[in-house]
Amino acid sequence: MTTTNGPTDAEVALAAARAGAAVVRALYGSAPERHDKGNGDFATAADLAAEEAILHVLRASRPGDAVTGEEAGATGPADAGRRWLVDPLCGTLNYAVDTMLAGVNVALRDGGRVTAAATADPFSREVYLTDGTGAQLLGPHGPDGTRTDLTPSPASCLVDLNLDPPFPNAPAFRAARLLADPAFTARFRPRVVSTTLAVAWVAAGRRAAYVTDGDLRDSVHFASGIALCQAAGCVVTGIDGRPPYTGANGLIAAADPDTHEALLTMARAGARAER
Repeated sequence: MTTTNGPTDAEVALAAARAGAAVVRALYGSAPERHDKGNGDFATAADLAAEEAILHVLRASRPGDAVTGEEAGATGPADAGRRWLVDPLCGTLNYAVDTMLAGVNVALRDGGRVTAAATADPFSREVYLTDGTGAQLLGPHGPDGTRTDLTPSPASCLVDLNLDPPFPNAPAFRAARLLADPAFTARFRPRVVSTTLAVAWVAAGRRAAYVTDGDLRDSVHFASGIALCQAAGCVVTGIDGRPPYTGANGLIAAADPDTHEALLTMARAGARAER
């Protein structure tokens, strides 16, 4: 969406993601206070402060839109046509132990599809951006960065696996089972970075694929990365081959059809073995 007297939705997403990333970067290494969320999960003061910085940008630029933040929850009408999905610090466990593997995700769902999204890397200062059609990588130099189109590639043979629960498709599907699958290890090399920044890496050609279980509907974690992959031309489905967001069917985001078909075949073979 382009406005006649203000920033586009993609520009708002970019500004919001950069604002959150600046907070994450500034508080890194300060051992920020932890806030227990139960079941072994927690947020840090950096998660909360980054989300507030993002919300400040969204409220100023799009005051009429609804927002769902990982920490603050949902605001605005439940059936709002336009809703921002905010993950202020994806990779909290990494961040809390001074590991520079984290991302900041901001996405706009408008009329049932994500039409603008940004994923920021606080430490490289790169931002992955889509306006719902094209997808670009903005480099760290200059106010707007150096822009290059995202180009997926399977060349690395690196596949990121999300091993964090929940696992709604277990025992039929477990991402961890791929680690012991001879077909997987003969073709791919697994990586586990524990942040959805890795989904953006698929769009950028830095990963061949990303695989996770889970119900991704209304997910603040995955909306931005999925939109980036789709805009960049990746093959994106659930682990069952259906479109994403159609149930608790997880995600296979692959750089090309051949990689996607190989991973989908492995996922289905594991499901058959459990029957």
